[in-house]
Amino acid sequence: MNLTSPFADLTMTQEVFHSIESLHLESGEVLINFDLAYTTYGQLNAEKSNVIWVIHALTGDSKAAEWWNGLIGEDKFFDPANHFIICANLLGSCYGSTNPFSENPETGEPYYYDFPQVTTRDLAASLERLRNHLGIEQIHTLIGGSLGGQVGLEWAVTLGQKLKNAVILASTPKTSPWVIGFNETQRMAIESDCTWGERHELAGSKGLETARAIAMLSYRHPLDLKIKQSEKEEKLDGFRASSYLRYQGQKLAKRFNALSYWTLSKAMDSHDLGRDRGGIDAALSSIEAKVLAIGVDSDLLFLPAESQYISQKVKRGTYKEITSTAGHDAFLIEFEQLAYFLKSFYLEQK
Repeated sequence: MNLTSPFADLTMTQEVFHSIESLHLESGEVLINFDLAYTTYGQLNAEKSNVIWVIHALTGDSKAAEWWNGLIGEDKFFDPANHFIICANLLGSCYGSTNPFSENPETGEPYYYDFPQVTTRDLAASLERLRNHLGIEQIHTLIGGSLGGQVGLEWAVTLGQKLKNAVILASTPKTSPWVIGFNETQRMAIESDCTWGERHELAGSKGLETARAIAMLSYRHPLDLKIKQSEKEEKLDGFRASSYLRYQGQKLAKRFNALSYWTLSKAMDSHDLGRDRGGIDAALSSIEAKVLAIGVDSDLLFLPAESQYISQKVKRGTYKEITSTAGHDAFLIEFEQLAYFLKSFYLEQK
């Protein structure tokens, strides 16, 4: 399906890849078939050497030029006039790819709570299936942050020399107990919703609001909240920080659902690049691509030291650090710093 882009400067298409080949998951379960919704911007050049593959974070979608509009677009660092940019909605997400509300071909009914467990390695395997379908032999740059960075690392291991550059932002080779703990408290919030367990798309939605509020505290830094949510006057109740977190929860619940959130947060928990590969160091050292690992100095969720570790253990790694009060979410906000780091990274290769 070809669509006209809302951005006058972009040649955008939206498609759905349907895989009729079964996907065998790490859990031992099998997806008999699956769909991946994806969006592309620009065109392949004659050499097919201009592919930029973007992997979104936990609640993102395939329309990367919308949520990363400071990095993708006309006259931006990744310009569709020069690059062929592709982003696929991750398996389990609710923006067009197979997810818990999709039909289970074995029953003819939606999966709901029977949707199989997927890992970051499974998500990477589904993207590999799409790459083969599109006939893309070489990816110039694979870029993703947070969960997207984890999936990117998994895929970088298996892509080998088919990948030239990997840009991993605010991510880690193995999910820490700290992050798992935050994710578990969010799932506990969803479980506490009296509608959780019901078989409809709004099940757990109030719990999801609370889960998002918890998540926002991990995505931000105390200084950022102090700057943006401090009171202008003395009061006893009705604080700006309270309203902000409630608003963020409500906003997510309107566009996402608790089952996809549950599925993808579990996928994040599962992330261990070294599983069955001789450990994290061995897995990182097997990556053939040049790697730019970018941390955020104020990130309290995926610590800068974890990004530094990635750069130190891959064969050809570079570390850069975003300076920001925004915390973990800075990789979605600090476009000027990102563009500067990317430009320097590419110049080093000339």
